Parts: sequence; C-alpha cells; structure tokens
Amino acid sequence: MQKISAMNFIEELRWRGMLNDFTPGVEEFFATQKIRAYIGFDPTAPSLTIGNLVQIMILSILQKHGHTPIVLMGGATGRIGDPSGKDAERQLKTYEELDHNLAFQTLQMKKFLNFEDGDNKAILVNNLDFYKDMNVLDFLRDVGKNITINYMLSKDSVKNRLETGMSYTEFSYQILQAYDFLHLFRNFDCKVQLGGSDQWGNITAGTEFIRRNVPGAQAFAATTPLLTKSDGKKFGKSEAGNIWMDPEMTSPYQFYQFWINSDDADVPKFMKFFSLKSLDEIQSIHDQYAEDMQTYKRILAEEMTIRVHSRADFESVLKVSEILFNKNATAEQLNLLSLSELNTIAQEIPAFKVEIDSLNGGLNILDFLSEKTSIVQSKSDARRALNGNAISLNKIKCTDAQTEINMGMLLKSRFIMVENGKKNKYLVEFV
Repeated sequence: MQKISAMNFIEELRWRGMLNDFTPGVEEFFATQKIRAYIGFDPTAPSLTIGNLVQIMILSILQKHGHTPIVLMGGATGRIGDPSGKDAERQLKTYEELDHNLAFQTLQMKKFLNFEDGDNKAILVNNLDFYKDMNVLDFLRDVGKNITINYMLSKDSVKNRLETGMSYTEFSYQILQAYDFLHLFRNFDCKVQLGGSDQWGNITAGTEFIRRNVPGAQAFAATTPLLTKSDGKKFGKSEAGNIWMDPEMTSPYQFYQFWINSDDADVPKFMKFFSLKSLDEIQSIHDQYAEDMQTYKRILAEEMTIRVHSRADFESVLKVSEILFNKNATAEQLNLLSLSELNTIAQEIPAFKVEIDSLNGGLNILDFLSEKTSIVQSKSDARRALNGNAISLNKIKCTDAQTEINMGMLLKSRFIMVENGKKNKYLVEFV
C-alpha cells in the first residue's frame, strides 16, 4: 500500500475525501508534470466564509505539491451572479460594494497562499481586467458564437431554473466562466479548473470552450464534493448564520466555538478537509483520539483559529473560555482580560447596560441587582441571594447588603461581572 506521505495531488485529494468529479486524464496529467490550475471566487459577500476555505484548501494542497495556484477574483462575474445552486434570481450588488468586497477578500486570500516567492508562487487575476474593454458586439461575436444554446440548456444550473425563470444575465454566467478558462489557458498557461461540485456544469463548459477554440488543446477539470454537516445542513453556517473569516463579523471566540461544537460525526471529515498537518499526523490524531472527541475537536479548533486569525487570538479565546467555563477561574484572571476580551464575553452571556452616572455618590448593590439590572427580581431576592453566598462581583464573593458599587470596581473602567449561583453569569457595562 502506498504511504500517504508520498501521494501526489490527486491521490491526496482522494484520501482526504475531497475529490468528486474529474475529466478523463486528469490523474495522469497531475502525476507527470507541474501545472497551473485555478479556482474562481466571486466577491458577492463582504468577507470570505469558512465555506470558501474548502476551495482555498484545494489551492493550498496544490501549491504544497509544487503546482501553481491561480486565484481568479470575479470582479466581472460578481456583477452578474452565478445561478448555480440558486432557486431564484440573485439581487445584484452595487459596483462600489463589489469593489470593496473584492479588495477585502484579496487581502484575506493572501493570508493562505504564498504569493511572494518560489517557482510556484500563487497568481492573482481579476477577470474584470479582461472584460472591461470588451464591448457587447465583440463578446457576442467572439465568445457567444462558440457555444450553443442546446449545450447551455443541458446544464443543471439552467435546467433547475427553467420552471421558475432565469434572466438572460444569469443564463450568460456560464459563458463568462467558460471564457475565463480560455483566457487563463491562453495567457497564463492554465490547464485545469478546480471548484465545488455545484460548479461542474460551468467548469466543463470551460473545457468544451477551449476544445472548440484551440484545436488539439488539452484542458482538465476536477471538483470537490459539497461539504455538509451530519445533519444535512450547509457547512459554514451555525444557528447564528454564516461563519465569516473576518473577525469583525465572526469573533475568533465564535469561530473557535464553531469547531468545538461540531457534531462528533463531522470531526474526522473536517480534520481531513482543513488540516495542514502532514497526512501521517492527521491519521495519527484520528487513531489516537477517535474515542476522545473533545480533544480531537480542540486540536482542530486550535489549528483553524490560529491559521484563520492568529496565535494571539487563539490565546485570547482560551482566556475567555476559562472565565466562561472554568468554575475555578479567579479574580486575577478576570482582571487580566483586555477590553476586547470583555466585549467578547458580553456577546456570549446575558449583558446589561447601566448609565455610569448612577455611580455618582455610590450605587447600593440591592438597587444594582434588582432595578438597574434584572439579575434578580426584587430587592428581597437580592438580599436572599447575598445572604445565601450566591453573589460574586468580579469573581469575589459578596454577602454585604450595604455594598456600594463604585468606579473602582469596574474592569477596564467599564464592566462588572456578576455571578448568581454557580451557573448564572452576567456582564454589566457602564456607559
């Protein structure tokens, strides 16, 4: 049996479960020469999501094997909207929004691939650059003439929308994607297009387009299966929505928790899809922790958080988790948290806002617990909680009903953490 550490690109994709459809000859092509391959990304969202990370991983693995990845940013195709996988017409974004999204996603992309040095450094192309000066007559004559309506109608992305309707704009998307491939073939010596399995129709339109325009040319395609969770739901989403790779949209803590809260059945698959550890190490982790899923998840969550965000963000996540989940966390640990970390906690537990002017002259704890917040229902409930040793302020027990809340108690001059019993945690922000 072949050692997994000696696999070529296609063999590694198959081992990881990341190979779905491919055109004849693609395995031999990758096994015998160094090639250039591309994946397209349309900037229709303000940030990349971890759904995009599947395709970024394909390019990372490609580059690891000495091949050259080409990232095609859809400055033009994003203006049209890909109908693949959609049951209704997309709402078009403004040009300003698309340009902003593209610039931001380009910066994100540069975090995951080597664009700087080496014989196979990644190449970034914006397809707006080769469409912006093409007028409609040139497009119809030079591009549209080379592909038939019958061929286009045979694609699932079109067939699935025939009953509900599709604009000419979205119908033309596959022609644009086909021409993308031809342009990269001619100008960047790109012989392979990669993508998700929902793109198979658009991708093979490209190989067919090259065959018709360049006699004797060889162009190939391969796709990855769409990654879904064990419950059948789309990967990259949580109950709160998309898991973004922008920390302003999904905090590093929420990002980390996505992996920690994954279904046990999904974790081995996620590890194979996303880990950059050696294949032997991935297999070893599986063999060692298949019966210890919490450790398995922590290993994956740590790698993903560090790679998508940073080690400092990961260490910050651990500090926040310690405060939220370790019953033995101390006041000293709480006092060491940064303002950003306290803000993260405020997003994860019940939080209240109190006017800071209420501290002028002191704020009695009974009023604080019952009236300024609703941590307890009444002053008498507050008194009982204090007498029962249930109340902690910033991890310090409080039993005195005469306690005055003052500025000196505030964490980073803004917050107080209140605990009522072992499980009920609150963060009060003074504004």
